[in-house]
Amino acid sequence: MNVASVFSFPDPVNESSARIVAAGVVAQAIAFLIFRDGWLLVPLVYGFLARVLTGPTLSPLGQLSTRVLTPAVERGLGVQSRRVPGPPKRFAQGVGLGFSGFAAIAWLVGLPLVSVVALSMLVVAATLESVFAICLGCIAYSALWGCEDCDDISDRLRTAIAEAQRESVPA
Repeated sequence: MNVASVFSFPDPVNESSARIVAAGVVAQAIAFLIFRDGWLLVPLVYGFLARVLTGPTLSPLGQLSTRVLTPAVERGLGVQSRRVPGPPKRFAQGVGLGFSGFAAIAWLVGLPLVSVVALSMLVVAATLESVFAICLGCIAYSALWGCEDCDDISDRLRTAIAEAQRESVPA
């Protein structure tokens, strides 16, 4: 394995893996919001940094997602994952690094409310990705640089709304 292969990002990206990683981010951020212990920010910030620099290669959550959870979900549900462009997902990881890093710095300098607000925003974005496959970072990427796959999320929005409506109707 050479240095260039370590510091690369997959293109395309398995959308199921990205959504599972987003669910892990939600869990980590909520753990911090509940317990308010600064050390909980370390794995969150590290994970984003690792994923920006190396994709899943040096990210424990990325490895768990791509090697264990995604294959198990695809086998168990018989689902074939959709492949999505890598650059918007890398950009989204960078945005997550910005929010989590900002929250960590705010925590370190004694501004806990700022940390809570930043991580709450991160929870919203990661929840949209993990539950509905709506990646706000990808949408921002598309607005800045263009991305055919990111340009039209109307199909995903319609699917997410229909799923939410089915779940809210009593059986």
